Amino acid sequence: MHGMMGKPTLSAQQNLATSRVMLMLLVAMTGVAPISLYMLVPALPVLATTFGRDISVAQMTVSLYMVGIACSQIIMGPLSDRFGRRPVLLAGLALMVGASIACIFADNLPQLIAARFFQALGGATGMVVSRAIIRDLYERERVGAMISLVIAVMMIAQMLSPLTGGLIETAFGWRAIFYAITGGALIVAVGIALALPETRRARAAGSGFRGDVGSLIRNRAFVGYVLCQVLASQIIFTFAGGGPYIVVTQMGRSSAEYGAWFATTAFAYLVGNLLCVRFAPRHSLEKLIWFGLALQLSGSVLNLVWSLTGWNEAPSWLFGTQMIVMVGNAFVMANSAAGAISVRPEAAGTASGAMGFLQQGIGSLVSQFGAYLGGHSATTLPLTSAITAISLLCASTMIFVVPRREVVVSEELIEQAEEEESGMM
Repeated sequence: MHGMMGKPTLSAQQNLATSRVMLMLLVAMTGVAPISLYMLVPALPVLATTFGRDISVAQMTVSLYMVGIACSQIIMGPLSDRFGRRPVLLAGLALMVGASIACIFADNLPQLIAARFFQALGGATGMVVSRAIIRDLYERERVGAMISLVIAVMMIAQMLSPLTGGLIETAFGWRAIFYAITGGALIVAVGIALALPETRRARAAGSGFRGDVGSLIRNRAFVGYVLCQVLASQIIFTFAGGGPYIVVTQMGRSSAEYGAWFATTAFAYLVGNLLCVRFAPRHSLEKLIWFGLALQLSGSVLNLVWSLTGWNEAPSWLFGTQMIVMVGNAFVMANSAAGAISVRPEAAGTASGAMGFLQQGIGSLVSQFGAYLGGHSATTLPLTSAITAISLLCASTMIFVVPRREVVVSEELIEQAEEEESGMM
């Protein structure tokens, strides 16, 4: 067991990269926080009734959870570069287990809200560290495919989590949801403790958080890839924020029907990730991003045209076209994330954390903006205009910010060139 805990040899690392156990661990550590988020959503009305508070206060168990996810990204990523992937993952999951137990015994809603924040702070460690582990184990051109594969498998479980949470609450009460979350976090922690060796790359003497951040923000490739990934994610937040108001208020449909239509966009995103896994072995990371940008922008412009003509005042037109956007979005997000964490592999945790923090932090504001556009408009035009504008900005980062790669070179030469560029800027 002692040998398993140390840094794996090159041969062992290659075996680890192809291991199904590693894939399962990556999926589990990535999914434990978002699955825990969505499991509680069906119980929000029950929480409001149980504690005698308004539903908006109960909603804070979700909104503060998302804040916890954002904070975890910016804290745990750099810590994993400094102290290693394993200890930070285990510490984060220990925090999640402790916070989940606190949720079980919460006597009032403020206590539950606070415990949920720390639950997210610990649980989201897996989200940020999993991307760093993928970069530790795989070559640059395979990182996007592995991120897509992990997301695709995780999304299946995530889509089932609201149903699971609703069934648990109906049968055993809302506290039983946290018993399930506690058990799940413990299982993931045990799996990591037994089967995950340390994968962090060797670091230069004297390197640290300040040096990592400085080198990353001075690197055009990193800035461009992060902007591309974050902007692509805002398309999801914008549409998710405005969609319910458009379907329920403008189109006069039920919330259940909205849920069914919104599931089509999640399915399209899942399909996009699976296609990315299939195409990645034969195409470069940049080509996959450009393909995704083309689909993303084409779908956005098409939905804008439908808004101008009035055709997408029916859900089938609005969501059918948005599915094109989401397939492209999957290509853009996975591969731009791969590009960002590949700029400086030894600082993959810091890069992953910064990207995740910006994605979640800006997303919380953008979702409110989307809700405003959907709730204060008589047509879909403001929302589809905003999505088209974001798609254009996303494409612009690849055109004007990310440096061109004119020749095919080895991964080592790419890293060397990017480090030299960082030093010159």
